[in-house]
Amino acid sequence: MESEDDFDMHDANESGEDDFYSGRDDDAGAMATYDDSDADDADYEFIDNDSDDSVDYVSHSHQQNYTILSEVDIRQRQEDDITRISTVLSISKVEAGILLRYYSWNVSKVHDEWFADEEKVRRSVGLLEKPVVPFPDGEMICGICFETYPYDLLRAAACGHPFCNSCWSGYISTAISDGPGCLMLRCPDPSCVAAVGQDMISALASDEDQEKYSRYFIRSYVEDNRKTKWCPAPGCDYAVDFIFGSGNYDVTCRCSYSFCWNCTEEAHRPVDCDTVAKWILKNSAESENMNWILANSKPCPKCKRPIEKNHGCMHMTCTPPCRFEFCWLCLGAWSEHGEVTGGYYACNRYETAKNEGTFDEEEKRREMAKLSVEKYTHYYERWATNQSSRQKALADLQQMQSLHLEKLSETQCQPESQLKFITEAWLQIIECRRVLKWTYAYGYYLPENEHAKRHFFEYLQGEAESGLERLHQCAEKELQVYLNAEEQLKDFNEFRSKLAGLTSVTRNFFENLVRALENGLSDVNSRGACSRMGSSKSLGSGSSRGRTGKGKGSTPRSSGSNRNIDDSGH
Repeated sequence: MESEDDFDMHDANESGEDDFYSGRDDDAGAMATYDDSDADDADYEFIDNDSDDSVDYVSHSHQQNYTILSEVDIRQRQEDDITRISTVLSISKVEAGILLRYYSWNVSKVHDEWFADEEKVRRSVGLLEKPVVPFPDGEMICGICFETYPYDLLRAAACGHPFCNSCWSGYISTAISDGPGCLMLRCPDPSCVAAVGQDMISALASDEDQEKYSRYFIRSYVEDNRKTKWCPAPGCDYAVDFIFGSGNYDVTCRCSYSFCWNCTEEAHRPVDCDTVAKWILKNSAESENMNWILANSKPCPKCKRPIEKNHGCMHMTCTPPCRFEFCWLCLGAWSEHGEVTGGYYACNRYETAKNEGTFDEEEKRREMAKLSVEKYTHYYERWATNQSSRQKALADLQQMQSLHLEKLSETQCQPESQLKFITEAWLQIIECRRVLKWTYAYGYYLPENEHAKRHFFEYLQGEAESGLERLHQCAEKELQVYLNAEEQLKDFNEFRSKLAGLTSVTRNFFENLVRALENGLSDVNSRGACSRMGSSKSLGSGSSRGRTGKGKGSTPRSSGSNRNIDDSGH
């Protein structure tokens, strides 16, 4: 149920909806307040971005700390690294490639190890300076098939051990079929450690095997390098080269998929990777099923199978083949029940035993399981609903770009380049849905005993959803008027300013929300805090002056028809 504060918040949201984005200075003193009657007063303010609504969308993004690599880019980087090592160490490109693969494409480590002890590196990697055995000038027996061949039909690695071309081809083909281990192929002689380079592969392998080897070679540059990873999106062939030290692992690939570079799950700020792992495991584990069974069922006294009672009287009959009849309350045989024990809808035996404390532990355990299920269901449903809303927004954006923008450009006499503010609004909606989704995982694991933080978190979550709904409403419902128009409307520029302003304010608020949650709401002290949200900084925008409503530990309900989420904050 909603408290009076909840209703007050809703009323304030309705009355202050226009002021939220109005930018009027006279509203600055009428900001919404967050009150905890049992807590001491303390300040909490978001960081002011001092942003202007007219600034281009890209300027709001944090400085990119990664590079998206196509296959061409990877090949070029590989070639550059091989050339650099070959030049500095005065070795062939084939040997440079072997060295780099051995040291996981770490150029600096190759330099350090080589100049520290060249001989040791050569022995470890298999780069022999001199042949172990002299290569024959005449006929020689192949060490694999033991057939005699002339020297022009024999080949050897740097070690000089001769094998016929046919055996080499079979050896190489088998190694390539076994997987990426072929990149560190050694001489077939069991006692030899000489490396087999790419020149031997090119000369002796089939076209199909050469293609496989080339793919392994390309993939090794990404998979063996700790600074690069493949985009985890299905069917995507791009890789990401990441620059450490920025503290932000969010990456957006050219395929439009956003993910966390650290754990390769979908982008999940403001939640850390450990929390995401726990949440995903919880969603897929059987523990919640068992909790639900414990909370909503009782075992048959005879066969012990769990039984759920969803309506009707207390007379229960187990399913075949058991068919045991018992009382739902005391679990005693129904043959011992009747009018004397309370009839079909009560049980005097149960009430007596309960008063004596017989069922205390069982009832307590069942109640705890029920509360656990209710809490998980509350957060999971809202997490999943925001995920569905995000998918819907993605589909709406694609439809907007492929169908509606061209028509809007014609009817409103605007070049498509001037309609970018619409795309930016939808991109912001998509990003905000993602952030809002993960705030529910954040809230689930927020400790119950940190009441001030939990109340303030729920307040911020409600404000975020309220602001996002305004942006979504404007980008979806209000834009429809212009999409359906058959002629140019005079107030289109006013709509442009409004939507751009909503986009900017919502972006700033969510950026500040993410920072606050990533910092663990550190400004909220253990006794309680946040007696007020300071001026326009609480929205993260110098251009916005209004705030919407006030509440105590509540989350407002959204107004969108297909995005309505009941957030009572429990």
